[in-house]
Amino acid sequence: EVQLVESGGGLVQTGGSLRLSCAASGFTFDRYAIGWFRQAPGKEREGISCISNADGTVYYPDSMKGRFTISSDNAKNTVYLQIDSLKPEDTAVYYCAARPRQCGSNSYYYTARAWWDYWGQGTQVTVSS
Repeated sequence: EVQLVESGGGLVQTGGSLRLSCAASGFTFDRYAIGWFRQAPGKEREGISCISNADGTVYYPDSMKGRFTISSDNAKNTVYLQIDSLKPEDTAVYYCAARPRQCGSNSYYYTARAWWDYWGQGTQVTVSS
């Protein structure tokens, strides 16, 4: 059974940093892409980044470049999302997702919620002003 478990969220002040974790199990990790998304109240779920675990290639849509860094520890079957210079508008539930393919360079696909096969339950990030 595929499982994705996010952790690392919490309450942080504006300007702070967080590192979120996505622990994966139940599949061959290095054959999958892992993505990070977020969903703020009343808004659509938006894609932040994608990593192809086969070769470590990372992708960010233009709107997310700069403060987000995705990385992977294949030995631990865990993907991380570092978020720096946090802003109140970063407040959202952050999700990771998995798909048995590589990301590809076209953000149209890897930022699409329907492109992904498996989802975690999410971790709440709240940024206070």
